[in-house]
Amino acid sequence: MLRFAVVGIDHGHTFDHVKGLLAAGAEFVGYCPQTSVPALLETFKKTYPEAPQIDRETIFADPSIDVICIAAIPRDRADLAVRAMRAGKDVMTDKPGVTTAAQLDEVKRAVAETGRIFSICFSERHCVRSAVKAGKLVRQGAIGTVIQTLGMGPHRLQLPTRPRWFFDPEQFGGIIVDIASHQIDQFLFYTGSTTGEVVASTIGNFGMPEEPAFQDFGEVLLRSDKASGYVRVDWFTPEALPTWGDGRLTILGTEGYIELRKYIDIAGRPGKDHLFMVNGTEMSHIDCSDERLDYFDAFVADVTNRTETAMPQAHVYEVCRLSLEAQSKAARLGHR
Repeated sequence: MLRFAVVGIDHGHTFDHVKGLLAAGAEFVGYCPQTSVPALLETFKKTYPEAPQIDRETIFADPSIDVICIAAIPRDRADLAVRAMRAGKDVMTDKPGVTTAAQLDEVKRAVAETGRIFSICFSERHCVRSAVKAGKLVRQGAIGTVIQTLGMGPHRLQLPTRPRWFFDPEQFGGIIVDIASHQIDQFLFYTGSTTGEVVASTIGNFGMPEEPAFQDFGEVLLRSDKASGYVRVDWFTPEALPTWGDGRLTILGTEGYIELRKYIDIAGRPGKDHLFMVNGTEMSHIDCSDERLDYFDAFVADVTNRTETAMPQAHVYEVCRLSLEAQSKAARLGHR
C-alpha cells in the first residue's frame, strides 16, 4: 500500500491531497505541523485527529514513506519537492509548483537524476467533477475538435484569513503563476496541446492601493498549433455569492460547446459541478456530482508502476513554463 505524508500546511488544498489519496486506497502516515496559517493547522488536526504530527526531518528520512504532499508557501514548494525527490520520494504539490524559472530548472534536474515523479495537483481540474466529465466528453468527440478554451478563475479575498505572504508576489509567485496556472493547465489538456505560446498577458491592482505589490487581476491570451485560449483570474468575488468564486470554463469545439459552472449556477440549479453541453443532437445539463476524481487513482498507479497516466511530466513542465512566461511579460494596470 502506498504511504504518504504531508509537509507544508499553508493552503487549504492540502485537504484535497489527503482526501483524494485516502479515497484511492493510500495510507496517511502523518504530517509536519509547521505552518504560516495556524487556523488551517487547527482545522487539519480536527479533520485528521488520528494522524500523528511528525518532525519534517523524520518524514524525509523515513524510507517507508512513498509520497510527500506539499501545500507550503508557494515560494518554498519547489525546494521541498526537490528535497523529497532526492530522498527517494514522489511528490504531489499544490499549484504553483514553482515560482521562478530557476526553480523549474532545479525540479527538472531532480526528476532527471532521481527518476521520481513531480506532479502538480491542479485542483480546478483534478478535484472538480464537472471538469473530469468534460475531459471524457471531449475525448469521446462529443463537441468535435476543440479549438478554444475560455477559463475564468475569480476568487474571494477573505482578507482576515490571509497571511502576510499572500500579498507578496515574491512569495506567492504573482497572480498568473498562482491562479492562472489552473486555466493554462486546462487549455493544454482540453485542446490536446503539448506546447503553447503566450500571445499577451496583463496583471493589475485595481482594488488594494494599500498593498501596491499585490495583484488582484490577471489575464492571458494563449495559442498553440491546435487552438487558442483566454484566461481571466481575479480577486473580486462579491460577498453576496455563497461560495468563494464563480469558476467557469467554456470549451468550444467544431461541433458544439461545453460550459462548466464549477462551483455554483448563479440564480439557477442548486449545488455545484454543473455541465452544460450543446452539439448537433442535444442541448443538455449534466449533474456531475457523482463523477469519480480519477487523478488520485492514476497517481497511485503511476507511483506503483512508474508510469505517467495521471499527468505526463512534460505537461507539468509546460504549464509551469507558460505560467512563468505570462507572469514575467505581463503589462501592468491599475495602482502601482
